[in-house]
Amino acid sequence: MLQRFFDLQGRGTSIRTEIIAGVTTFLTMAYIVVVNPTILGAAGMPIAAVAAATCLAAGFGCILMGLVANYPLAMAPGMGLNAYFTFTVVKGMGVPWETALGCVFISGIAFLLLTLVGVRQLIIAALPRWLFAAVGGGVGLFIAFIGLADAGIIVAKPGTMVGLGSLTTPGAAVSLFGIVLIAALQVRRVKGAMLLGILLTAALGWAVGLGHFTAASYSLADLAATAGKLDLRAALNLKGGIGMSLLEIVFVFLFVDLFDNVGTLVAVTRNAGLVAPDGSVPRLNRILIVDSVAMAVGAVAGTSPVTSYIESASGVAAGGRTGLTAVVVGVLFLITLFFAPLVQAIPAAATAPALILVGAMMLGALTEVDWSDPSAAIPAFVTVIMIPLSYSIANGLAFGITTYAVLKLVKGEARRSDWLVYLLAALFVVRFIYVA
Repeated sequence: MLQRFFDLQGRGTSIRTEIIAGVTTFLTMAYIVVVNPTILGAAGMPIAAVAAATCLAAGFGCILMGLVANYPLAMAPGMGLNAYFTFTVVKGMGVPWETALGCVFISGIAFLLLTLVGVRQLIIAALPRWLFAAVGGGVGLFIAFIGLADAGIIVAKPGTMVGLGSLTTPGAAVSLFGIVLIAALQVRRVKGAMLLGILLTAALGWAVGLGHFTAASYSLADLAATAGKLDLRAALNLKGGIGMSLLEIVFVFLFVDLFDNVGTLVAVTRNAGLVAPDGSVPRLNRILIVDSVAMAVGAVAGTSPVTSYIESASGVAAGGRTGLTAVVVGVLFLITLFFAPLVQAIPAAATAPALILVGAMMLGALTEVDWSDPSAAIPAFVTVIMIPLSYSIANGLAFGITTYAVLKLVKGEARRSDWLVYLLAALFVVRFIYVA
């Protein structure tokens, strides 16, 4: 049955190979079970509940991707999207996390409708791939900056805005140890390096009194603290001092999620040899539909937007070629659900190194930018630098796309087919004026 359903023989793989690939992918991305609750916890969300919601949303998304799209793509709450959820929407705009979850759910439904009518595919075709890469790099810097701040390595300074903190404090010292440890494990190609590094760093943190490991029995009541808590009515009525925040939140979730998916799709399908002869990705609609549904379900469970993970490439390298790989990852996430509440015992000093190094790895996307071409390099740079410095992915997107549109006009390359690019740029300009 598995052979027929996933076309294992047609893709040159086997059940054993797909299981090994699934386990490999899971080990490389299981760190999200620890890191995501840390980030969303800063928004005031219950850490144990978010950990359980992360496992549930990831498990659902992976299994759905495997069964519906038949690709070895694993899904989980996205890095960058969770930072935007916490630091821009909740802390920056002052939106309660329950309302923010309502915005995530609305985004998922909106994305599903946009996918069914072809708008998301239109956006993919309208924007250059290097701009997608620039957003990925900017988000990487943003995440690394958050990790450095959480570790106490970078602190606020009155004269210079930011500066180096005291590296001899327990938190900073443990985080530095974690950075070196995880980097060493990755260099040695140890499977599950990120997760193993977090756990060993947490053990050191407990030893120096940064946190305390306490065994806790699992209860579905932990998940109930966030599950079903989304406030749709409040999300649809965002107004007053927040202004056009609902549109902006949905817009940013759309673009960052879209860019994450496209970048991951291109990388993973190319490595797996699953790209069509014309360079297109077969069953793209199914992938985007799964992405939309997983986002909505994740919001109901109580977590930030779910997206495809580039760590799926590790499973492809291990031989994964079908959706069975994704199903295996999903099952492992659901098993992890029963240990999720223990995550609240892990100190921030142990998760900060993961944020920093995940951010570092995301910078690899910037190799897709032609830095010798000013019409690409300048919009890409503006995008990358504005995301961390303005503490907003929305601002980075706005500056990048607007700069790209202006330079196309100046260069005399404006075409009627680029209407969507100029429409987006015009909307961003209106947004800047409105915010000002």
